[in-house]
Amino acid sequence: MNPNKTLSLTIMGRGFCITCPDDEKEDIQLAAAYLDQKVQEVKTESKIVDSDRIALIAALGIAHELLMLRNETGFDIAEFKRTIKVIDRQLDEAINSREE
Repeated sequence: MNPNKTLSLTIMGRGFCITCPDDEKEDIQLAAAYLDQKVQEVKTESKIVDSDRIALIAALGIAHELLMLRNETGFDIAEFKRTIKVIDRQLDEAINSREE
């Protein structure tokens, strides 16, 4: 049996299918939701309209956050995952409230 699964993600309004280990599915979904949130922030806070530039600026912001976390007293992956889950839940609530 293949331990990898196909996972469908939506980032920047585009659908993507990736293959990932089944036990990483939730983490990858959280990462995609976090990236999409950062993309939306860049879109609303700047005048950039080019999708590639928006994605690059969002990725740069995330990389900066990661480096800042690593430079602190230590990188707490559990706290990082909790933060992503909170953001994911907030995104779901915001999407659901718009659909109602």
